Amino acid sequence: MKEKRIFDLLTRYVQTYPEQKVALAKKHNGNWKTYSINEYVERVNLLSYALIKLGIEKNDKVAIICSNCPEWNMLDMAIMQVGAITVPIYPTVSNSDYKYIINNSEAKLIVIEGNSVINKLNSVLDEVPSLKIIYTLTEESTYPHFRELLQLGKENPAQEVLQARKDAVRSDECATIIYTSGTTGTPKGVMLSHSNILNQIDNLYHTPSRDSKRAYSFLPICHSYERTLVFLYQYLGMSVYYAESLATIQTEMKEIQPTMMTCVPRLLEKIYLKVKQTGKSQKGIAKHIFLWAVNLAEQYKIEDSDRSRWYNFKLRIADNLVFKKIRKNLGAEHFDIIVSGAASIQPTIVAFFSAIKMPVFEGYGMTECSPVIAVSCRGPHGREAGVVGLPLPGVEIRVTEQNEIICRGHNVMMGYYKDPELTASVIDSDGWFHTGDLGEINQYNQVRITGRLKNLFKTSLGKYINPDLIEGLFSESGFIENIVVFGENQKYVAALIVPDFSFLKTWCQKHEIPFTKPEEMIKVKAIKDRIAAEIKKLNTSLGDTEKVKRYELIADEWTTADGSLTPTLKVKRDVIKIRYKELIDRMFYETK
Repeated sequence: MKEKRIFDLLTRYVQTYPEQKVALAKKHNGNWKTYSINEYVERVNLLSYALIKLGIEKNDKVAIICSNCPEWNMLDMAIMQVGAITVPIYPTVSNSDYKYIINNSEAKLIVIEGNSVINKLNSVLDEVPSLKIIYTLTEESTYPHFRELLQLGKENPAQEVLQARKDAVRSDECATIIYTSGTTGTPKGVMLSHSNILNQIDNLYHTPSRDSKRAYSFLPICHSYERTLVFLYQYLGMSVYYAESLATIQTEMKEIQPTMMTCVPRLLEKIYLKVKQTGKSQKGIAKHIFLWAVNLAEQYKIEDSDRSRWYNFKLRIADNLVFKKIRKNLGAEHFDIIVSGAASIQPTIVAFFSAIKMPVFEGYGMTECSPVIAVSCRGPHGREAGVVGLPLPGVEIRVTEQNEIICRGHNVMMGYYKDPELTASVIDSDGWFHTGDLGEINQYNQVRITGRLKNLFKTSLGKYINPDLIEGLFSESGFIENIVVFGENQKYVAALIVPDFSFLKTWCQKHEIPFTKPEEMIKVKAIKDRIAAEIKKLNTSLGDTEKVKRYELIADEWTTADGSLTPTLKVKRDVIKIRYKELIDRMFYETK
């Protein structure tokens, strides 16, 4: 790969795909606002000139707190072009996290979006002395608008200065600091170099097919997973369409007919369960055909050699009768690939989507690894349900005696910003990064993730329990939105369960049960009995010590905004443990 700095991707883009009319796009007032590659590059340079004029120097930190939009990409590239360092911040983090991240990074300039973000920032402004300049993408704000930043660049062109700044950036220098706290703890500033991220692209570019031309993006671009994939899209000259909101996904997919997107397992599970519910609501022969086709898809084997001619014949019939309609309803008639990451996905879900021609490629990694450690790929034994693929080329993977996955290679971060001790606690003297994940490697060198090392607990009977496996199994149920398993030093396993109230509402309509408020519905006997039956059925797949013996239904919605979920929709176990301490204690210390 000849590109040495991330912003070199723009030069490559212009040279390789000069006629690209839609490099970036997002809806504005109901219509797609698009930018060609030339318009994209022009705005990046204007923003670079503006940053130079505002006194942003090499290695200065510039923060972005915005939703996914073309302006995010423009700012990101402009910041790196002038030798500064991008600090992405999630809009949903707390006021205290804003204060910590801005102070720790010593950000000098910040671009923000949304009144809630403005209010949070205003509440800590007096406590972040490094922050000197604020711009916003929000109309009618007291802060200067993004348009003024572009205008400042237009009025102060500095081509020679910018070129000198670009030339001075080395591939091994820090490009971004991404603050991550995962499911617990103080935010940690992960330093990634230009080389870290470009090596990812160099080893991922072959994953999409050459015919994949339109990417759809709705996961937070401030997360390393989505951001790296967006860099990959630009390397491949693909059009990137940003979702207006989660509520508009299906409508927008029908409009743009994407060929690729990234996803988290929970969204795929919801689509899968909704499809199954659609089939069950049909009547007569149509219902039988639909459910036969879904059942067939659930048995799909990814390796061609593992599928019989008879199975493939039935699959073609199912595609003509059922799957084509599903794809059309989802706006997924042209999918080449869906990349699922951030959490494990059930093999049944992978089989189903792959069978209906929405092939799921799993990836595994973390921010500290730029982020990809392993990923599915095309070719023999490159993809299999239940595994996260093969180690990325140039990345070594081992499993320790404690079954922890460790890796070494070009993907491992430079370190945690201002914290060499914490860095040394995860990267040993031989350069191995300790992931904290449990897993195994099969005979084909495919990686399987089995849980988190720190999540393992032992019951009072001395039995080790892997809550991730139990939670993954229970999450396959349409009745369950979220679940957290507990039982450390206890005689049995118990769980807090948030029902999927959208699914439950449909179930209630079918059974003529009036649906009111969530807190009332979890007390309805018919619902309690149905969920009890569901849990009894799920428990049959578990060993005696793993079975969920007690549980409580929760009416609260767990969200990223209230701190219950990470931006990739993983439950923050420690947050839930503190928030519902009394309820958890009741499951273990009160007799029914």
